[in-house]
Amino acid sequence: MTTIPTPPAGTIQAPTSPRRLLSRRSRTSSVSLHAVLAVCAFIAVFPVLWIFYISLGPDKNDYQHPSRILSNATLDNYTYVLQKTDFGTWMLNSIIVAFGTTLVGVLIAASAGYAVSRMKFLGRGSLMYTFLLTQMFPVAVLMVPLYKIMGSLGLLDTYGGLIVIYCSTAVPYCAWLLKGYFDTIPAEIDEAGRIDGLTPFGTFWRLILPLARPGLAVAAFYTFITAWGEVAFASKFMLTEPRYTLAVGLQSYISQFNSQWNYLAATSVLIAIPAAAVFYVVQRHLVAGLTAGGTKG
Repeated sequence: MTTIPTPPAGTIQAPTSPRRLLSRRSRTSSVSLHAVLAVCAFIAVFPVLWIFYISLGPDKNDYQHPSRILSNATLDNYTYVLQKTDFGTWMLNSIIVAFGTTLVGVLIAASAGYAVSRMKFLGRGSLMYTFLLTQMFPVAVLMVPLYKIMGSLGLLDTYGGLIVIYCSTAVPYCAWLLKGYFDTIPAEIDEAGRIDGLTPFGTFWRLILPLARPGLAVAAFYTFITAWGEVAFASKFMLTEPRYTLAVGLQSYISQFNSQWNYLAATSVLIAIPAAAVFYVVQRHLVAGLTAGGTKG
């Protein structure tokens, strides 16, 4: 007969609770996850903080000796940029081009995405793949033909010409994004609009677009960023200083024999403020718009 050993008198064995084990695992996983996220956040924020730190240095070579900046930090670089350069003109030009591109680009992309999502017409599939094909060409390949086209149309050194070029870059991606988002909106809404006597455009404008706000927010943000920070096209197609955008104006701080890194850093920080403001406005729609737009082809 087998005997089961009994614990010594006065001791109580507390069984390990599965809930306690799960709690320990959850706590460990949570700490590990937060540690990884903290490292990722630091990697993302560090370049921005570093540029801001460099912008406080009074000398153009302080970036080579960052320890000097802490004891000599000043906002004189921002004062110089705002008062003694054409920063205001650059900012106004960039705002005109960026918001013009956003308005025109999102309207075209939404119209194209809705048409492909709802209408059956010859070349429907080819149209979307043509949009995708345009994204494969690098800027260097497009520069010369676009320059000749803009020159023949008299659009060089104009806001309209730069807006058209930026739309040609942003619209294909946004059309794909919005087409996927429109696919998630039930087609019965279109039928209800037609029953109520709305035209196809009226259904699109009054019923579909309000439901597609998250997707439109993502498309608008992408289009705005595309136009706001672009350098190559702006530097070649805007030929006179009164037409320079912010990205082109930054180049005035860099020459063959002189590089004013402190002013460049200060201007970079100022350029980032409007982009951050736009992101703050649309950020609550970004996740919903990106995930919904990727659920269907």
